[in-house]
Amino acid sequence: MIILAATPIGNLGDASRRLVEALEAATVIAAEDTRTTIRLLSALGIENRPKLVALHDHNEKERAGDLAERARTEDVLVLSDAGMPTVSDPGYGLVAAAAAAGVRVTVIPGPSAVLTALAVSGLPTDRFAFEGFPPRKSGERRAAFAALSSEARTLVFFEAPSRLAATLHDMAAGFGADRRAAVCRELTKLHEEVVRGPLSDLAEWAETGARGEIVVVVAGAEPRAVAFPDAVTQVLEMVRTGTRLKEAAGEVSTLTGHSSRELYQAALAVKR
Repeated sequence: MIILAATPIGNLGDASRRLVEALEAATVIAAEDTRTTIRLLSALGIENRPKLVALHDHNEKERAGDLAERARTEDVLVLSDAGMPTVSDPGYGLVAAAAAAGVRVTVIPGPSAVLTALAVSGLPTDRFAFEGFPPRKSGERRAAFAALSSEARTLVFFEAPSRLAATLHDMAAGFGADRRAAVCRELTKLHEEVVRGPLSDLAEWAETGARGEIVVVVAGAEPRAVAFPDAVTQVLEMVRTGTRLKEAAGEVSTLTGHSSRELYQAALAVKR
């Protein structure tokens, strides 16, 4: 089978017992960076020396099929440099190939920078969307943020330290200077830092420079002032384009603040 295994994002103590056991037993490891995997094995005191196969953004398409076939007869352990494989890291293509070939895929869960940042951000966690790395160019970033400006879910982004200040300024322009956010830096590591505040303040703070692995969490848009009849119309339009009534009522409720139950009943009455 294919075994996706989450590795520590900074603190070696977060390595689970299942991860250690899997590393000790592995005969084949598909790793984002084999050098990082060798260091992990050494740090955990694991003497096993499995066959290491590089699996990264540049070769995953070519190697996914062969690794999936190999997993028919032996376990293939899949590791990214840190956190969960496939989440803004290699592994998705391999899982897709394995699923298409009928090869079993399982997971050893563990650390995730996305969920860790979300948990400590102080922002709503009931509904969120992971957006990965924003575009590198400012114009494309601003367009992307403008398109997300009405998204009611909490948004989670990765960003490089060198682009953090520029990205936060673009976020302030796209989401609004007062939109709440949190910059989470070096999570689980010695110099872990979480800075919370309006985007404009965070952008100013970031001008002095920031180091390490960074996750930015941004609050979702506040419900817009929409009259109830107009909200019902929105629900009906979503249903017309294929969304289930219950789901449409829930989404419009989040956007407008109107009761999901009342929107559902009103839309149902119109449909009848």
